[in-house]
Amino acid sequence: MQIIRNASLTSHRMSIRTSPTRLSAWSAAARSFSSSSPASLFRNSLQPVAHDEAHSDPRHARMLRMLMFGKPGAGKGTLSGRLVKKYDIVSLSTGDLLRMHINDRTEVGRMAEEIVAQGGLVPDELMLQVVTSKLDRLHNKHWILDGFPRTFAQGELLNTHLNKQNTPLSLVVNLDVPDDIILSRISDRWVHLPSGRVYNLSYNPPKVEGFDDETGEPLTKRPDDNPEIFARRLEKFYSTTSPLLDFYARLSQAHISTPPHRHPHQHPHQLAFHTTPPHRLMMQSISGTTSDEIWPELERVLKDAFPGLKERVESADARRRHSLSDAIASASMNAAISK
Repeated sequence: MQIIRNASLTSHRMSIRTSPTRLSAWSAAARSFSSSSPASLFRNSLQPVAHDEAHSDPRHARMLRMLMFGKPGAGKGTLSGRLVKKYDIVSLSTGDLLRMHINDRTEVGRMAEEIVAQGGLVPDELMLQVVTSKLDRLHNKHWILDGFPRTFAQGELLNTHLNKQNTPLSLVVNLDVPDDIILSRISDRWVHLPSGRVYNLSYNPPKVEGFDDETGEPLTKRPDDNPEIFARRLEKFYSTTSPLLDFYARLSQAHISTPPHRHPHQHPHQLAFHTTPPHRLMMQSISGTTSDEIWPELERVLKDAFPGLKERVESADARRRHSLSDAIASASMNAAISK
């Protein structure tokens, strides 16, 4: 009997050695039991979850959601146009959006058209629908909003909506240009009404005086580009926009916590940690007398705060061609001098 038992034990040991599949299964079961023990679960719950590279530098993931304020004639349109031309940014004009809704005969557009036809002002809630109908589709896009909000009440409505969508504003810029500079600027301003292109005889004149550079059509003066109307517009700016700027100044002092990030394959018992710092609205005031003077500071603010903001391909190519042309011209000049 002892011989039989020894032979059985020997056979069992040999079967373990000669069956790697069975051995692997037993090892896996042992590991599973060990990892599911209370002590192991507690240890695993304290280990940080590995995150992908996209969360390693939160600044690169920041989206530009920008408002630009300034007095009438401060250069908002000119500077926004430069940003959109150079960087991958979507520019949204509330006037264009409203016209689009009216032309497309949407429900919002029909309501707005009826109000405008009667000489009324479009209610704040309706304007919010006009704006957010586009903004809500731009979660992963950088954008600049032009023309809304204009009042404190509109600012509150927009801020509440964007926070609910988890797409809060990230930058508010105020262009601080002296009143007397703007007054002299608008007296020299001419526009191409069909396109909205603006020219100034002092620093941005058309190639042919009185005519648009691209179409050759005549330029005109805006009806409100005179000192009396400008004074009223300026007064309205101070009465409506100043409280709005105070509102955003207070928001810029607050921090909004983002939800903890959980990896898709994270174990339910593992702790989730905040991988990005609390959101904070940036507010920047930039002073200057011309758009050319303000532009470098505006561009620096964006590049420092949003390093993930990419230049448009055609803009980068144009800059390289310009640099190459400068290099060729410089080489030619040096060669001429050395002769």
